[in-house]
Amino acid sequence: MSRFKNIFPNVAKPLIAMAHVPPLPGTPLFDEKAGVQGLIDHVKRDTELLLAGGFDAILFCNEGDRPYKLNAGLEAAAVMTRVTTECKPTDRPFGVDYLWDAQCALAIAVGTGASFMREVITGAWESDMGPWNPDAAKLLRDRRSFGRDDLGIFANITPEFASSIGNRTPAQVAKSTVVSSLADVILVSGPMAGSEPDVRTVAEVREALDSSIPVLLNTGAKAGTIKEFFKYADGCIVGSDLKRDGYTWNEVDPERVKRFVDAARS
Repeated sequence: MSRFKNIFPNVAKPLIAMAHVPPLPGTPLFDEKAGVQGLIDHVKRDTELLLAGGFDAILFCNEGDRPYKLNAGLEAAAVMTRVTTECKPTDRPFGVDYLWDAQCALAIAVGTGASFMREVITGAWESDMGPWNPDAAKLLRDRRSFGRDDLGIFANITPEFASSIGNRTPAQVAKSTVVSSLADVILVSGPMAGSEPDVRTVAEVREALDSSIPVLLNTGAKAGTIKEFFKYADGCIVGSDLKRDGYTWNEVDPERVKRFVDAARS
């Protein structure tokens, strides 16, 4: 059985909600007055609303750390691990993400017992953060060394704030990411957080892969359009549409949570 099926054994199209962590210590927008406890209080409130809304899993991410970095500091890994540990659900799976350092995400996953991690693990990119060259070989070898062969690797093949150096199509990149870099799940994103990809791109990626490899919508999932994407996607990760006014860095809005879950389940 695949790692994805082990994580979601009885869910046809998993709905994964983002728990966006506010800016971490040392970042430009960090709230020094609220401190680390403020981060925990914020994320715990959001997570409780998402769980009550019926999501199948939670994905913790340092969404507030603008401008993003390609190499995390030790303090980032430590604080993300603490926030995740104190806010993680006990009755369903959870995952972790660090924008944009896959090794940091792996460290947080090991420290918290996460079921999956989301990252860009392959390719060469020009990005808002500068030249970007992920290392899937090191990541998967470290997963083995750390005794976490059960950890699902959700690979983003069209990362936000970046474009590929080269002319391969997303479908071609998806196929090689599975065959060569052993990704467990393929994620398709739009150009920014909260922005949807072209539905045709999701369809082409789905068609290019064996049916045993899940393809998830990674950004831009909305109550009004999820039906169209679910013709091709095997699940989704959603954050912005669940926030007050649909704005990525606002707090979770329970009415928007209900609206999205109702639309997706239908």
